[in-house]
Amino acid sequence: MTIVHGTSTRTPAVRAAGLLEDELARQGVTGDVHWGYGLALVFVHGDLVVWTDGTVYRWWAGHLSQRTGRRLYTVYGADNPSTAARGVMLRYAELGRGQNLTA
Repeated sequence: MTIVHGTSTRTPAVRAAGLLEDELARQGVTGDVHWGYGLALVFVHGDLVVWTDGTVYRWWAGHLSQRTGRRLYTVYGADNPSTAARGVMLRYAELGRGQNLTA
């Protein structure tokens, strides 16, 4: 984990990111946690970064809205990091198959 000076490592966001990092490691995927300003990020892959405020996990789903053209995000509650890790692993597998879409 990377420490941002002046922040507490005991914030809800840091705890949630650490739990997700642990769940991903159990599935053989290394994450890199960074935090600051009330958020924590788990870098999994160049196109797969999960961020959390301690309440939810979010990451780009790899799709754009047909209506607005904006990126669509996957959101999971931070109360169940194992379920969120399964969702991250699905996206990770898509990226491994070359199915990442550029914005």
